[in-house]
Amino acid sequence: METITRPVEHALGTLLSDPVDLGGSRRSTVLRCRTADGDTVIVKAFDPEPDTLRGFTAEAAGLSLGLAGPELLAVLPHAPRPTLVMRDLGTAPTLADLLLGDDPEAVRAGLLAWARGLGRLGAGSVDSRERFDRLVARYATERPIWAEASWIADDAERLPPLLEAAGLTVPAGLADELARIGTAGGDRYPAFTPGDTCPDNNLITPDGLRLIDFETCGYQSVFLTAAYCRMPFSTCWCVFDLPEDLAREAEHAYRTEIVGHYPDLAQDAVWEAGMRQAAVVWTVDITVRLLPLSVEDRPMHRTRRPVGTVRQLLTHRWRKAAGLTEYPAFAATMDLLLTRIAAAWDNPPLPGYPALTVARPER
Repeated sequence: METITRPVEHALGTLLSDPVDLGGSRRSTVLRCRTADGDTVIVKAFDPEPDTLRGFTAEAAGLSLGLAGPELLAVLPHAPRPTLVMRDLGTAPTLADLLLGDDPEAVRAGLLAWARGLGRLGAGSVDSRERFDRLVARYATERPIWAEASWIADDAERLPPLLEAAGLTVPAGLADELARIGTAGGDRYPAFTPGDTCPDNNLITPDGLRLIDFETCGYQSVFLTAAYCRMPFSTCWCVFDLPEDLAREAEHAYRTEIVGHYPDLAQDAVWEAGMRQAAVVWTVDITVRLLPLSVEDRPMHRTRRPVGTVRQLLTHRWRKAAGLTEYPAFAATMDLLLTRIAAAWDNPPLPGYPALTVARPER
């Protein structure tokens, strides 16, 4: 603890006490500490590993933009563990807490606040790209931040050998289809995103949505962010079956905000084409990341319950994506995964979100 807190005390000019470990991750330690004047701050110390420091660079740059997230109080790139100090946003519930709770009205309000907040951030960030790039350069480490890495192309390259290793014949034309989709419009419609915009990476506060966790922030296609509404939550553990009307309502909330900067996204043909491309990108990503882990089924989160399993989530994604028939090789790939892999698993389908399926008392 002292290795983390001592450099922070020097930077803030105040003593810290009562550190509480908020969990963090395998990559970082996150503490809530009390200052000498009685306030609390959040201290996030990153492991000094090259891949982990990508997250430090991104989060330092993203929070320094001042467009979203907690106020950044200090950046300590040369501490024994590179560290960020942020203003404490308190203990408000996350959207994940609401989704796993028992109040459907709170879920709807929280989901729409989340979608609108992402849309406003995207629309308000387009002109800040150069400033973000300068901030990334200021805090740069050995490797590029995740948003600048070629992860979409890397996923497309990794998918065919992964399918072959699973005993499947790769449909002809798959590589060409994925190459045509590319970044799902990232060159035409880029906007800033915290990156990991999952239900547990935000707070639903009395003052509205507050986004947290900017380790994978950067500029990407607005469709890749909007897909989190439709799929829902493209890269997250907190995935259950979301009613389609609620998913569409959240997507509309995001779209309404982003159209203010990209007016041609008001055209349904443009929007739907981009959303289908984004669904392909995220489905390939989740397949590449999780199929190797599906040898033994496991919960999608170490501690949170209820939660779906790896096999349930993959089956859910493949089933939804099989309808993207304008990409016939991709759709054929989804059919193969469903009939040759998921059928053998024979796992139950993902249920609905607990808060949306709880029995309501009669009045």
